[in-house]
Amino acid sequence: MELSALMNYDAEELRQADLDHCIHPWPDFEDWPQTGATIMVRGEGAHVWDAEGRKFIDGIGGLWFANVGFGRQELIDAATKQLAELPQYSYFTDLGNPPAAQLAAKLAELTPGDLNHVFYSTGGSVANDTAGRTAHYYFNNQGKPSKRLFISRRNAYHGSTYLSAALSGKMSDKRGFHSPDGLVHYLSAPNCYRMPPGSNGEAAYCDHLVEEFEGKVAELGADRIAAFFAEPIMGAGGVLVAPAGYHQRMKAVCEANDILYVSDEVVTGFGRLGHFFASEAVFGVVPDMITVAKGITSGYMPLGATLVSERVYAGLSKPRADGGGFAHGFTYSGHAAACAVALANIEVMQREDLCGRVRQTGPYFLKRLQTLADLLIVGDVRGSHFMLCVELVQDRRTKALFPEQVAIEKRIDRETQARGMIVRLIDNLCVLSPALILTREGIDEMVNILRESIEAVMAGLHREGIPFGD
Repeated sequence: MELSALMNYDAEELRQADLDHCIHPWPDFEDWPQTGATIMVRGEGAHVWDAEGRKFIDGIGGLWFANVGFGRQELIDAATKQLAELPQYSYFTDLGNPPAAQLAAKLAELTPGDLNHVFYSTGGSVANDTAGRTAHYYFNNQGKPSKRLFISRRNAYHGSTYLSAALSGKMSDKRGFHSPDGLVHYLSAPNCYRMPPGSNGEAAYCDHLVEEFEGKVAELGADRIAAFFAEPIMGAGGVLVAPAGYHQRMKAVCEANDILYVSDEVVTGFGRLGHFFASEAVFGVVPDMITVAKGITSGYMPLGATLVSERVYAGLSKPRADGGGFAHGFTYSGHAAACAVALANIEVMQREDLCGRVRQTGPYFLKRLQTLADLLIVGDVRGSHFMLCVELVQDRRTKALFPEQVAIEKRIDRETQARGMIVRLIDNLCVLSPALILTREGIDEMVNILRESIEAVMAGLHREGIPFGD
């Protein structure tokens, strides 16, 4: 049934109200008054509909989170039941609720190693913020208050709160904002497509990256560094897959220098790479902390969590001589309805073996996307399973990007939406992260639409006399 038969929206009225009163994340204010937002009103499976009744393949999975797809009645029922019983009550100190306790036990069962303790928040930014504060509290309790610095990576994305934005290494996101001076230091992003000139293969490149970390530790002093933050695959920074062995070797540097290793699995967790957690299963690392959000509820309710090891928990729970406690928390920590939805989400994933399906379908997705390599503005196709990226370049030989004024991302966005697909455009990057339920037929449709869209953009560039190619 068409959306217009189910819902009656005044699309223009909604667009104008949104334009007049809503401040969106990451708007381009230069043309925002002319474009405004596309108002989405319904989702089903791997598709969404806008207020005008247009149907789209949701190529971004809501924004990395719609893992089990839209319209799952099990998750809706779990939220409704818990909302009727007790939506939320203070989770401070000595108060709790059944879904939060049950979910924590389930997460401890699923996590690698001994990450058996869970601190709840409301999203990925706050989960990473919590990891940072936890690292500080832990080392203060260990009698090492000087260990307060953090090391992250250029082009990393860890969130948008004050601390998590500082942890993020995307310099373009820092324009116009302030950050805590000197608290966070950055290493090179592991970008195998753009290795430094003269790099002699991925193994040598990995050596270079690890040596850079060791040099940074020597420069700052191990006694001043609290934690290293890393995404298993860098998401918003370009879906960057590090060279083989990178994460294990970076963890070894952390262990040798008493630096906590924080794995940001906000995107990679809950099936996107074919496992509930990718850190150990895919990359062979058991972190000291893992942060999660997004896929933990498939976006049906806001929920984040910071998972900590027995070692870290022992440091947190050690009584302080000054009587101070772990004074950190939020009104919606352990939100009962959100935790109930997360439990239902995990049950669906396990019952349908969604991780196994991703392990089977993901390689096909990458293989199909790699067929776009014959297009003259496609420089690289990379990623893993249901976390993929096409990098667009003006010159494939030099890997030079299109000038900013060409606005290559806006051109692709217009063409894909016109053909019924939403993709995420980050400058010259086309990121794909659909619902994990997507079939091979759906993958074929996505790749075909993207091919047609890129071809249409190339035709437009040719008409305008903008050069591109090898």
